[in-house]
Amino acid sequence: MREHARTVVADRQDDVLGLSHSLHAEPELAYEEFRSARKIADLVESAGFDVTREAYGLPTAFCATAGHGDLVIAITAEYDALPGIGHACGHNVNGAAAVTAALALAPFADDLGIQVKLLGTPAEEYGGGKVDMLDAGAFDDVAAAMMVHAAPTDGVGMGSLAIGSWNITYTGRPAHAAAMAHRGVNAADAMMIAQVAISAYRQQMLPGGVVHGVVTFGGEAPNVIPGRTTAAYDCRAESAEDLRELQTRIRACFEAGALATGAELALEAVGNDYSDLRQDLALSRLYRDAVTSLGRTIDEGTAMRQGSTDMGNVSHVVPSIHPTIGYDCGDTIMHNPEFTRFGVTAQADRAVLDGGLAMAWTAIGMAADEAHRTDLLARLATRTRP
Repeated sequence: MREHARTVVADRQDDVLGLSHSLHAEPELAYEEFRSARKIADLVESAGFDVTREAYGLPTAFCATAGHGDLVIAITAEYDALPGIGHACGHNVNGAAAVTAALALAPFADDLGIQVKLLGTPAEEYGGGKVDMLDAGAFDDVAAAMMVHAAPTDGVGMGSLAIGSWNITYTGRPAHAAAMAHRGVNAADAMMIAQVAISAYRQQMLPGGVVHGVVTFGGEAPNVIPGRTTAAYDCRAESAEDLRELQTRIRACFEAGALATGAELALEAVGNDYSDLRQDLALSRLYRDAVTSLGRTIDEGTAMRQGSTDMGNVSHVVPSIHPTIGYDCGDTIMHNPEFTRFGVTAQADRAVLDGGLAMAWTAIGMAADEAHRTDLLARLATRTRP
């Protein structure tokens, strides 16, 4: 059956690589991926999948299914891009690889006793579409979930940090900076005090904690006390629990700025908080066997926490894997404009095909092995939300 899946991938190669290049050529931002979602949904619908568009209350999400087995395997397709630099995180590769896996499994889904559930998951870069879909029930019947992510190297088993993002606004009172400074409330000073407090806290910060941000507006003229200052900040931690503790302390730092200056603080959460990624060991072993059987080499140095992903939230509920699929990108890394241009090279195309086929073989492994199958179905039957 693995060889049959390989044949399907070879037969659909032009379709999935054309999809990858088309996504790359027309990048779309979080929750605005209308063309991208339509391209993928159209392709799998033409291949016989039952497709629900605008799924789970999200205009750019979809659900496409094939097969009627009791073992439901979700393959998550990402397709959002980054502002100004397009697919600098390789989501065109991620999405096309997910489609490759789904197409490879569909002809044999009933023979395997599985349902292939291709989920179009928007807004990974900003907002967390998978969290929205998890809350809406997209994964309620799913026994295992998987995706691959574009990267400079192949990796299996790496984790990711939990993250929460905030928009910060201080509102003070503008005044002439020389003649009437005492009548002003300096919003920029409030931000400065908060940043100093955060810096002072770093020595006592939880191990693995990271805080980073930028001031997005600081004032308009040097002779006017700034009446408004804004910033965007991220907090990251090794677990969702640590993230909540870290956010409590960092929130206090921003409150200190308001208290010291008299400015008013508005702290707004941006999108969903992402949990840390917990990759399933048994499924990771199946994927490792599959991808190395394709002649690829795992970079063991990637088995560490890297960045943050909304797949982390899924992994707290559903047995999941989120390996990386590598291709040459020179000296650059993800979220760099240079990374974007490598997303449609011959090596990136090979990553689409290999990543998709490795996921298909992983699904075949978990469905055909009675021990894996029984374990996944038992875990599904006893699942509770965290």
